[in-house]
This record gives sequence, C-alpha cells and structure tokens, in this order.
Amino acid sequence: MAAKNPHISIVVPTLNEQRNIRPLMKGIAGGMNGYKYDVIVVDGHSSDDTVKEARSMGARILYDAEGKGSALMKGMAAAKGDIVISMDADLSNRPNELKLLIAGIEAGYDICMGSRFLTGGGSDDMPLVRKFGNKVFVWMVNAIYGTSYTDMCYGYRSFARGVAGRLDLTEKRFSIETEISIKAKKKGMRVLEVPSFEKPRAGGDAKLHSLRDGYSILKTILKNV
Repeated sequence: MAAKNPHISIVVPTLNEQRNIRPLMKGIAGGMNGYKYDVIVVDGHSSDDTVKEARSMGARILYDAEGKGSALMKGMAAAKGDIVISMDADLSNRPNELKLLIAGIEAGYDICMGSRFLTGGGSDDMPLVRKFGNKVFVWMVNAIYGTSYTDMCYGYRSFARGVAGRLDLTEKRFSIETEISIKAKKKGMRVLEVPSFEKPRAGGDAKLHSLRDGYSILKTILKNV
C-alpha cells in the first residue's frame, strides 16, 4: 500500500531525445499537479543536448549505455519515491494518465500497467507487424504462465516502493517489460492493468527494432518457464 500523499519518482530512459525532453518535462509537471515528484533521466550517452535540456528542467541525470532495460533497472534502483513510474521519452505516453497509474498503487496493487488493448486504450504508433507480435507474445505468456494480460510490450507502468528490486530483473533491452510481467506473476504480486493510449513518437528515431527485439522477447518468455 502506497503512503498517504506519496512522493513519486518517474524514470525516463533517453538516447538523443533533445527535441522531446523539454515538452515531456512540461507535460509531467502538468500531470503531476498536486503531487511531490522527481524525474530521473537515465541517458545512454546522447550525442545531442538531451542531458543539458533535462538538467535545465530539474531532472536528475544518471548514465547507462547498455539498453532500455538496463537503464530502467538503474533508474528504479536509484529512485526514492513511494511510487516509481517508468515512462518513455518520445512523448508517446500521455502525462494525463500518470494519476491513473498512481491510483492503481494507492489502491493496493504492487504493479499497475498501462494497456493499449483495454477499452479506453489504443495506439496511433503500432504498425501491423508490431501489433501481431504483441498479441502473439501476450497469448504465449498467458498460456504458459496462467496470466490474463492484454498487453505485453508497453513500458508505461507504476510500481510500489521496493517492488522493482524484488523482481530480480536481468533483461537489458526492450524485453524488460515482458520480464516484469512474467516475474510479477511468478512472485505472486498483485498486478492491475489500466487503459492507456499511445501517441505517435513526436520526433527523433525510434529505438525499437521489431525483429531483433522480438527475438529477445521470445527468448525471455521461454527462458523463465
């Protein structure tokens, strides 16, 4: 159960997100109105001014160049908040959903996960091949692990204090979300899915590579059985 009037830590992995980081920080400030919060940017040694922009907006800066999963693990380990939220830097996650993710933890859940496939959710940034792959991975995880997830490869999530450390995460790339979903079930954690709408990337290059990262996700599903 989250503390009354919880402090929120928001972890944002970045790599060359100079165009997006300032509007992201402004959006977070609006979405977190009424909450105490801090933002931890974990940067993969960007070649642009991502770090300069993030620092000027009050973010705490850490560095990790091994991949999204590794960056999330480092950021969540450093977070001091009663609730920790993982959020993408490309403006695809809507800041007005932050309070919904917080409410899930305040209601007593260990993890609250955004889903693009629940009523009220959706995506303007999911090509057909990614949609098909996500559905296959959801089906596999539900069939193998006895879960009832509706989304698998989406990183807009919140965690009660200490939960991330108890998951014993190891995946250093985009398969981190799948690993979280699987290990949450295996460790008996209380998980809630809430609707989330994914917007298109606002600027810069996407970091996800469908075939390479899809193969990594498949390996993560099978090796945790």
